[in-house]
Order: sequence, then structure tokens, then C-alpha cells
Amino acid sequence: MAARKKTVRKHAKTHHKAVHHHGTHKPANSNEPSLSKRPVWQGDLRLSLVSCPVALYGATSRSADISFHLLNPETNNRIRMIPTDPDTGPVERADLVKGYEISKNHYVILSKDELDAVKLETTRTIEIERFVDEKDIDRLYWNDPYYLVPGEKSGTEAYTVIREALTEAGRIALGRVVMHTRERLVALEPRDKGIIVYTLRMADEVISPKEAFDDIPSEKPDKRMIEIARKIIEQQEGPFEPAKFEDRYETALRDVIRRKEKGEKLVTAEPVEEDNVIDLMEALKKSLKAKPKRKAG
Repeated sequence: MAARKKTVRKHAKTHHKAVHHHGTHKPANSNEPSLSKRPVWQGDLRLSLVSCPVALYGATSRSADISFHLLNPETNNRIRMIPTDPDTGPVERADLVKGYEISKNHYVILSKDELDAVKLETTRTIEIERFVDEKDIDRLYWNDPYYLVPGEKSGTEAYTVIREALTEAGRIALGRVVMHTRERLVALEPRDKGIIVYTLRMADEVISPKEAFDDIPSEKPDKRMIEIARKIIEQQEGPFEPAKFEDRYETALRDVIRRKEKGEKLVTAEPVEEDNVIDLMEALKKSLKAKPKRKAG
């Protein structure tokens, strides 16, 4: 008798209701990133015959970034971007279709129904296919992080079993999932009480380092200069503390906006002087003698 899949949800359900996450209340003007109210993906996490409903939430946020709108300087009206046919003029966005260019101005047109017909199991399921050592994944392949959480309270037990198995194995799990009209390779890593999912780039997305670095000479520089550079590095060593760093450009930009809003007259900044280093050895020696800048943290 064939083994039946252990599942923690009713098979009649086709849509999962994500568990609500209640964080601390943040003021509207807070720059602190917070978990989105809606998941970017919902489906099942499956390890062999064990499955449970899960939801993916973005682990990063750009909501605090400064963004600008394009305005007509004569009226201060926001500009509307209107799809336009070069022959017939403006067209309704809802009437547009997608086309793949097979040669110049020749397209294969696909309707929404035809695109929707391209269904994969990974559209609704993250199936773990392999376990690898984290060190085996080149950093060039790591992409965006997401938080994977139980999609229903009834699925928490199976979720924690998979999480603990990953923790004890000391391995990264690899699977695939369809997100944003693409099937993506993903890596699952246990973290605290949950699981973090990283999208990984496919092989055809990563440019070979050899192509970028091929023209750099292979000769080693002067050992004395390397030794001085190493001492400079030692002077500036410290722990990774991301909270100690900030986007200084965006901070300055916010200050400019605030001052302009108050009616202040802004003065054009002086151009930044660039140091033209001619004697590399001399520059290294001066750097070593110079008082190290205050470390972040």
C-alpha cells in the first residue's frame, strides 16, 4: 500500500490564509522597516511526503527610500505616463497584450489565458530537492531574502519539524518556486524560530568573473606595499554592525528637502576635490601613519 502524504491541512482547500503577524506599532514617519501585511507568495512547503502551508514575506524594505514624481514645471501637475502607439496614438493599458520579438518588428503574441496555461507544480509548492553546504554556494548566486512563515496555525508542527531537521543537518535546502512569472531557485536556511528563503540566481544570470577580470595583469605587486596595506586593514578591523551605517546621501537629500520646504535658499555645493595619487608607496605610508577614522561601532 502506497504511503500517503502527511499533511497538516484539508485537501479541499486550494487557498491558504496567512497567519497574521502583529508587530509593535510604528509611527507613520518611522524609517524602521516592517513586515508587509500581505505575503508575496503563498503555497506549500514540501519535504518528501511531509507538507505544510506557508507564506513568503519580503525580508527587506525600500519603503523609506526617497522617491520623486515628474512634474510639469509650468503647472506643477504630475505627469501621466500614457501608453502610446506610434501610428494610432494613446491606447488603453488594459487592452495591451504581451509579445515576444522573434525578429525585428515580428512578434509571437501570447494572451493572458495562454500565459496562465504555463503552470508548474512550483507555482503553488516549494519542494525541497537537495541539501548542500552553505560554503558550496558562490556569493554571486545569492539574491533577495524572504521570511518563510506558517500559512496556517495547523501547519506549525510540520513547519517546525522541517526547521529543526535543517538546523540539525547543518545544511542549506534547495528548492524551486514560481514568483513574479519566473521559476526561481531558492535556498532555505533555519534562523531562530523560523526559516529564511533566499532566491538564488540561475547559471545563465551570472556573468563569469573571468570575463570581467581577464585584462587585469597577473603579476603580484611589491610585497612591501602589500604588507603596509595589510597593516592598514588591521587598523580598521571591526565587527559587522549594519545599524552603525547609514545612507549619508539620502540623509543629506532629506535635509535639502526639509530646508527647501521651509523656504530656505539653497547654495550649490562646491565640487569635491579628487586626490591624484602618483606615488603609491608614499600614499600607503601616509595612510598607515594617519590617524584611523572612527570605526563604525
